[in-house]
Amino acid sequence: MIDAADTTTTQPGTRIDVRQITQDQLQQLGVSQLAYVKPVMLNGAAMFAIHAADGSPMAVAEDRNLALAAIVEHEMIPTLVH
Repeated sequence: MIDAADTTTTQPGTRIDVRQITQDQLQQLGVSQLAYVKPVMLNGAAMFAIHAADGSPMAVAEDRNLALAAIVEHEMIPTLVH
């Protein structure tokens, strides 16, 4: 295991001691693998927004199933937000 305090970024697949994880590393945990979908109103129409785990907007879809399929197609894990 590496000492997480020695680095602010961790390469994928690197093992770290979670008892010593830095706040920056905790914030990045899963960011590249998770995306969430939440219902939104856009120009008066009900849509579904797709966001990265850190909250960055990525796309908008007309229905929930299309949003989930787009996330899976990009090899990410979808999560719903109500």
